Amino acid sequence: MTIAGWYQRLNPRERRLSAIVAGIIFVLLNWYAWGKLFGALDHARADLVQRQNTRKVQEVFIRERDLWEKRAKWLKEHQPPLKGPGDASTLLDQIKQIAGKHNVLIESPAIGTSDATPERQGVFASFDVKSPWPPLVRFLYDVQQPESFVVFESITLNIDAADPTMMRGKMKLARWFAPAGGK
Repeated sequence: MTIAGWYQRLNPRERRLSAIVAGIIFVLLNWYAWGKLFGALDHARADLVQRQNTRKVQEVFIRERDLWEKRAKWLKEHQPPLKGPGDASTLLDQIKQIAGKHNVLIESPAIGTSDATPERQGVFASFDVKSPWPPLVRFLYDVQQPESFVVFESITLNIDAADPTMMRGKMKLARWFAPAGGK
């Protein structure tokens, strides 16, 4: 028995129902196929935008290559080597000295060594501060100078609940040294 024979034996109501079912199946298959195609097209567009943005960043790096080479050379020449864990104590002493200069109160100091990476190794000092806003800004400026290789790994500042003219904060500073075996 062929499909034509089978179709001929159906009454008009069954023929209409089979046509509706076939139409629904056809629409659903097309909807699925077109959805996949448009999804792939959207993915390709997003990938193209990402690649164009990457290309723009690379063009900037290429254009500024001399600057980055000068900076890398300056780092290699000026970044001090790590002498030992005692450098963390030295960092904390320098921070206390700068804080005293600006009347910033240092509380709960702690020191330690940071994880080493291929670019650097370091020591850190974490502490709480209490100070009015203007001296705190001058303290932050004096601590983080390019030649000191000091970076703020984390800072949390809040207005003191007891005295709204004072700021309270938790800070973690690190001094980065030349990578092991770099000098």
